[in-house]
Amino acid sequence: MVGFKATDVPPTATVKFLGAGTAACIADLITFPLDTAKVRLQIQGENQGLVRTAANAQYRGVLGTILTMVRTEGPRSLYNGLVAGLQRQMSFASVRIGLYDSVKQFYTKGSGHAGIGSRLLAGSTTGALAVAVAQPTDVVKVRFQAQVRAGSGRRYQSTVEAYKTIAREEGIRGLWKGTSPNVARNAIVNCAELVTYDLIKDTLLKANLMTDDLPCHFTSAFGAGFCTTVIASPVDVVKTRYMNSALGQYRSAGHCALTMLRKEGLQAFYKGFMPSFLRLGSWNVVMFVTYEQLKRALMAAYGSREAPF
Repeated sequence: MVGFKATDVPPTATVKFLGAGTAACIADLITFPLDTAKVRLQIQGENQGLVRTAANAQYRGVLGTILTMVRTEGPRSLYNGLVAGLQRQMSFASVRIGLYDSVKQFYTKGSGHAGIGSRLLAGSTTGALAVAVAQPTDVVKVRFQAQVRAGSGRRYQSTVEAYKTIAREEGIRGLWKGTSPNVARNAIVNCAELVTYDLIKDTLLKANLMTDDLPCHFTSAFGAGFCTTVIASPVDVVKTRYMNSALGQYRSAGHCALTMLRKEGLQAFYKGFMPSFLRLGSWNVVMFVTYEQLKRALMAAYGSREAPF
């Protein structure tokens, strides 16, 4: 088997908490350009009228978006908002992924068997709790990814300035803009992502199709990424549009969704689907594989420290 072997001692809540945040940051570093391309595709067309053709689209497809950004704004534009993104993952993923097993055990009252209902409840709980902790970092990340780097029309020059400017111009509520769609999105994402990963992995292991190592983690993570993208894409587009909107552009997340439907049709809710899938698929693979290995490495280090001889 490649990588660290599973230990007899299950990882502690602290190991899961720190491991999840670290693994998510590593995954973000690798897949961030895809996330930025997704945001640009999702917000494209929100300020245009009813008549719209493919000819006046600034970005076309994942690769086209990335190449356009590199050509017009430089390669660094692909990492707009990275600092806020890493801040988000360290606080966000630590809660929604790192606490998932602990919350699942709480709902099952310590039982070794966890049904689909307990897993869904645990995913929804940690997803919503993570938003409560990390929402301001998500708002700043989306604003940075959406702004064009070239020219003098940039809304924010630095991450710290973005936090201060949003709080000053829009109030504290501005930093929590889009909380409702984000709670909905992350309850859905967490359920689709973690529960699907959990179920696929359990099925593979119980059927003796794979052992608890890298191929199993890779397969489970890839499946989780696809299911998550299909289920969560509409809410993700609305969240991105609403969080990036100017003050007063939309009355609520519901108004944002209705405006999209009226002006751009149902297909608008799946804008940026391919970069979303590429990003979530690759992000899930990197994150879950790294997370599983980090848990084992940390527990192995902990075990060796407890038993020096």
